[in-house]
Amino acid sequence: MTFPKLRHAALALMLGASSATAEIAACGGSSGNPCRNPQVEAANRTLVIDFYNSFFNDHDVTAAERFVAEDYIQHNPTVPDGRAPIIEFFSDNFQKNPERSSRIVRSAADGDLVWLHVISKQNPADRGVAVVDIFRVEDGKIVEHWDVIQPVPETAANDNTMF
Repeated sequence: MTFPKLRHAALALMLGASSATAEIAACGGSSGNPCRNPQVEAANRTLVIDFYNSFFNDHDVTAAERFVAEDYIQHNPTVPDGRAPIIEFFSDNFQKNPERSSRIVRSAADGDLVWLHVISKQNPADRGVAVVDIFRVEDGKIVEHWDVIQPVPETAANDNTMF
C-alpha cells in the first residue's frame, strides 16, 4: 500500500524521525528539498490558477483532464475521490448555475502545496462564500485537494472584509 507524500512525512515523525527527515519524506525523499524550489513553486502556482480559472470561471470541465490526476484525492466531504467525480459534480452545478464565478483574491505556493483565497458566487446577486482551497501538485498534476468554505456575512463585528 502506498501513501501520499504528506502521509510519509507524518509517518516519519510518528516513527521518531527529525522534522528535517519528515520534510524530506514529504518532498519525495531527496535531501535537496525540491519542494522549496522557487521555479517549481511558481510552476505549481501557475498550474493551479490556470486550472481554477478554466474550470470554475470558464466552466470548462475538460480542464480537469489536463490538470487533475485520475486518482485525485478529495478532502471535501461532499465530493468523492477521483477526477471523474469532480467533472460530474461540477458539470451539474455549472448547468444549474451558469453565472457561477470564482475570483481568486490571493494565492501562495509552498513546495508542492498551492493555496487560493477565493470569493465564489453562484450569480452576481449572491453574497458568495469565502473559500480557501489547498491543492497538492505532483508531477505537473493536481493530486489532492482540501477546502474551507464560509458564507460571506451581511454584517461583521469589525470594518474588515473577508478579502
